[in-house]
Amino acid sequence: MRPRAGVACVLPLALAGCQGWQSALDPQGPQARSLADIIWVFTGVAVAVWVLVAVALAAALLRRRAEPPDPLSRAPDRERAMGYAVGGCVALTLVVILALTGYSYATQKELFSTHEGRITILLTGHQFWWDVRYEDPAPSRVFSTANEIHIPVGEPVRIKLEASDVIHSFWVPSLLGKQDLIPGRQNLVRLQADRPGVYRGQCAEFCGWQHAHMSLLVVAHPREEFEAWRDAQLASAAPPSTDEQKEGQRVFLSNPCMTCHTVRGTSAGAVAGPDLTHLASRRMLGAGMLPLTRGNLAAWVVDAPGVKPGVHMPSIKLEPHELHPLLAYLEGLK
Repeated sequence: MRPRAGVACVLPLALAGCQGWQSALDPQGPQARSLADIIWVFTGVAVAVWVLVAVALAAALLRRRAEPPDPLSRAPDRERAMGYAVGGCVALTLVVILALTGYSYATQKELFSTHEGRITILLTGHQFWWDVRYEDPAPSRVFSTANEIHIPVGEPVRIKLEASDVIHSFWVPSLLGKQDLIPGRQNLVRLQADRPGVYRGQCAEFCGWQHAHMSLLVVAHPREEFEAWRDAQLASAAPPSTDEQKEGQRVFLSNPCMTCHTVRGTSAGAVAGPDLTHLASRRMLGAGMLPLTRGNLAAWVVDAPGVKPGVHMPSIKLEPHELHPLLAYLEGLK
């Protein structure tokens, strides 16, 4: 049964309109399924051990105590039986530990195998957002987006993990376990979703003030829908079609926006912040901080630090007549 989306979400995101679900006990991919299996096996063994210990303790407490034996007397049969019992328990413990260790090793070996996938993504963690770059041998088919990973259903996707500043950790509980993003080092993971849906992930390593608000969405499509999405992302930004949008583009290109962001098809080509070429096609703002609505977009543009304290995007000083055209232009970036 599919869990409700809001149940597994942290409170701030739930209040903002959480999309997707997350649960390590609701696996939707082979990596997550392996982790869920090992969780249940370890839990089952731990419960069995606890029950056996509780039964042994209860039997000892309820057993009628005999008269204290002569401390100088010896009962060889009894001592031999006790020795066998203790030795058997030690041997059983050793077997269980070795079996769990072997099972854990086999699971870990499978999780960290680096099978090639048809799609390779370079995921870079920043304070406090995710840069998602789709790589391809043909340079014309390389593009970037932010805070959303789109993948085809049922196909392994190879993800390269890097960090630009501090250690982050990539975790999508319903699809795979945690893996760190470390500055100066590249780690690899495989991501696969076995059914269409939106899966929530987050940074699982404390990385600064807004660590709790550094989430991302993994959107799994049927192959045809994914190809359509990728073709749309490869295109340059649609030119403004109304006078208001044209004025908004002028505002964007004449303010500090273009010194941090890229909008393909315009003179804005900076990489300090997220690529905004298809901003309006995304579901959330600020790495999952807010749903992408006109009101939230206005608040983010005018005073991002007020919405998300500690974010590196500065407040933008706009003239009163500039805000609505700028919003119209950004909403047209689909």
